[in-house]
Amino acid sequence: MSRVGKHPVQIPQGVNVEVAGRTVTAKGKLGTLKLVVGSEIEAAVKDGKVVVTPKSETPVARMQWGSARANINNMVNGVSKGFSVALEINGVGYRAAVQGKTLNLQLGFSHDVNFPIPDDIKIVCEKPTSILISGPDRQRVGEVAAKLRSYRKPEPYKGKGIKYVNETIRRKEGKKK
Repeated sequence: MSRVGKHPVQIPQGVNVEVAGRTVTAKGKLGTLKLVVGSEIEAAVKDGKVVVTPKSETPVARMQWGSARANINNMVNGVSKGFSVALEINGVGYRAAVQGKTLNLQLGFSHDVNFPIPDDIKIVCEKPTSILISGPDRQRVGEVAAKLRSYRKPEPYKGKGIKYVNETIRRKEGKKK
């Protein structure tokens, strides 16, 4: 039995959830998100909650049950509150700036890295060394954050690069004389 799947998803005020066949749609102040649940799963809206149940007791159905419930919960929270990831840039001369629909990154390469900002994502640079990525889709926000981090991962000797704010970089000792 799935410990995650058996708990219904609460629908907060201002969010509308509709189930049509295998498609679950959540509408809120931050946008609209859709999810197609697996063939082994049924979703229904009852008493202001989304209830997810498996159609059978197969291992595949139990795996999809918890995942579908977690994804629906992320959709409902995303259209009501949204998700955000903060990145921090360390290094001399490393900086970021938003110019229209493009994020301009100076990361010590011979050229600037220009990252086109997707339509469903909002990126803000309050300081030249901090980037805040936000949006309603949790998976998309994490994907964009990982893509930006991949341009210059933090290195273990001086810690230079792009890192998550809550990430700890394991430091190494340099050469000894």
